[in-house]
Amino acid sequence: MFSADTYAKRRFKLKEGLDSGVILFLGNEESAMNYAGNTYHFQQDRTFLYYFGIDIPNMAAIIDVESGEEIIFGYDFQIDDVIWMGPQPTLKELADQVGAPQSAPIEKLSEYINKFKSQNRTIHYLPPYRPEHVIKLRDLLSIDEKTIGEKSSLKLINLIIPQRSVKSNEEIEEMEKAVNVAYNMHTSAMKLTKPGKYEYEISGLIEGVASSGSGGISFPVIFSKNGETLHNHYHGNLLRDGDLVINDSGAETAMYYASDITRTFPVSGKFSQRQKDIYEIVLEAEVKSIEAIKPGVKYRDIHLNAAKIIAGGLKDLGLMKGDIDEAVNKGAHALFFPHGLGHMLGLDVHDMENLGENLVGYTDETKRSEQFGLAYLRFGKELQSGYVITVEPGLYFIPALIDIWQKENKFADFINYEKVRDYIGFGGVRIEDDVLVTETGSRVLGKPIPKTVAEVENCCN
Repeated sequence: MFSADTYAKRRFKLKEGLDSGVILFLGNEESAMNYAGNTYHFQQDRTFLYYFGIDIPNMAAIIDVESGEEIIFGYDFQIDDVIWMGPQPTLKELADQVGAPQSAPIEKLSEYINKFKSQNRTIHYLPPYRPEHVIKLRDLLSIDEKTIGEKSSLKLINLIIPQRSVKSNEEIEEMEKAVNVAYNMHTSAMKLTKPGKYEYEISGLIEGVASSGSGGISFPVIFSKNGETLHNHYHGNLLRDGDLVINDSGAETAMYYASDITRTFPVSGKFSQRQKDIYEIVLEAEVKSIEAIKPGVKYRDIHLNAAKIIAGGLKDLGLMKGDIDEAVNKGAHALFFPHGLGHMLGLDVHDMENLGENLVGYTDETKRSEQFGLAYLRFGKELQSGYVITVEPGLYFIPALIDIWQKENKFADFINYEKVRDYIGFGGVRIEDDVLVTETGSRVLGKPIPKTVAEVENCCN
């Protein structure tokens, strides 16, 4: 937890953006795995954490914008709870820790909300992403559950996004911790992967290293020899000499700040020439994208430049042809690079995605494309100092997509399908780092994780 002053200042800044109304924040509840008493590891709502910092289930809070009143709602634990959980702070002590002047039992929340409703006050709330929040908002606000999402406060969302987007120094320190744990996750995987092991042996190790870093994984581990499946969570393959594996995994700190790192490496410990050729194309796209990051630059432009680097490299190998700028403008490169260059990172691994991906990553001036591939770019607007973004170009040979495009003779002026078919079974390459936008450029967060061919091969061996 940060200092009480940090949370108080965050709430004060939020209140400054609203003229009237009441802001309602709902914390998360426990989620049962297979019966009520057996729960998943608790995950607090990230916006509740940002403004109130309390990592305990069944909490809520309200901010009265007009009076300035701030109240945290929750439970005072009883002796039955203490037996199972150990000594717990009181609700008042929790409120004091985050600079909130008032606290009240959670049972009182509905009384406060009913009072505000009777006064015809506007109650601002965020779009729910858990079904229990839909039910709770329905009961508290007397809104049809089918319309709860669309009636959430766009004004509140548009205040929170810019505030949470710019990371403070203490937030960046937390994220550096998460990247440094990811360093151990990725280098351990490189060292221990070898022919004859199963993917689950390595993915389990990766999760264990994350847990030993005081937090855990920031998202389910992607560790696969079938890297052409972008979010491949199957870990049952036997690893063999000649296989190339993608490790896309990250850690979160005890305060939930996340890292998101990808490395690709050979199971045998040495790239084949074909693997090295493809890897070097992706590495160039990643390094040059990081070099291009600075305030005022649209991330969509950096994405498109990465696509041109990838397309140019494939042309050198004979897999693409024709005018590269035209090929990228028309989207021909998306056969090989069908996803976006990156996304915002923070308390969420896809930061604030629950508030609306287009609201986070786009503006009225920079609208999301509908073109295949470019449409998957989660963040396209201008960069600002203090943003933390991922940079993760990739190059893949996806059999089903190749079959469809070739059958349709799609972009035949730019794609050499006969040559491309020789690469079916190759898999894919993705390289990803977490990057802070500084006042004059950028800085890769954390301890450098092996990335060049020589560094990766050295770590693997």
